[in-house]
Amino acid sequence: MYAPERQQEILRLARESGRVDVLSLAEEFQVTAETVRRDLKALDRAGLVRRVHGGAIPAGRLDFEPDLAERDAVAADEKQRIARAALAELPGGEGGPGGSGSVILDAGTTAARLAAEIPLEAELTVVTHGLPVAARLADHPGLTLHLVGGRIRHRTRAAVDDWALRAYREINADVLFLATNGFSLDGGLTTPDLAEAAVKRALIAAARRVVLLADSAKFGQQHFARFGELSDVDLLITDTGLSPDDALAIERAGTEVVRA
Repeated sequence: MYAPERQQEILRLARESGRVDVLSLAEEFQVTAETVRRDLKALDRAGLVRRVHGGAIPAGRLDFEPDLAERDAVAADEKQRIARAALAELPGGEGGPGGSGSVILDAGTTAARLAAEIPLEAELTVVTHGLPVAARLADHPGLTLHLVGGRIRHRTRAAVDDWALRAYREINADVLFLATNGFSLDGGLTTPDLAEAAVKRALIAAARRVVLLADSAKFGQQHFARFGELSDVDLLITDTGLSPDDALAIERAGTEVVRA
């Protein structure tokens, strides 16, 4: 089978099932995984699919949402650098001894990495609706940890719906560390799920300062549910994959940018 024929069949499979993965395609077409990656790259360049970790989805699938383990594996090094840079934004400076203040940690893989970086001796009030975030902070003796309840979304391990929204309406935190699936100057802040978007909107309203933790691959991506604008963000912490020109454009729109 010639490459154009194989690529057409890959596109058909992606549209039928909503997703294709490299290893399964390599086995089906009896080619190497690298050949499949080249096919997916060609289809991505043509705007027919969007590449995701381990495979691809049809272009236009704004409701697609990888599970937590898959998202954590994407841009792992970049997320770790972002998390370490975010420590400086904790009230009291890196959450060290004698620090104080209140923070909200959004549910998300980069926020969970930030939670893992918070020193054991930190003294903070932390509020989160993310189960992985809370689990990483539960043994910190200096923290006052509040776990917001609600319906747990299995894909993100985050609490959503009325209980979560009601709790965040009662909070006035110093800093919010916000997560997003996509961000852009025109498209704003977006995520695939409406319930998650509603909670994120409540988080923004519940904090005096908003710090967005987002790796550069999310820049320009737009998903189904829009929950805010980049102008809602005081500081974006991302990685050096965001070009200096894009960083400058974001700063001109009013959001400070740190490229870790």
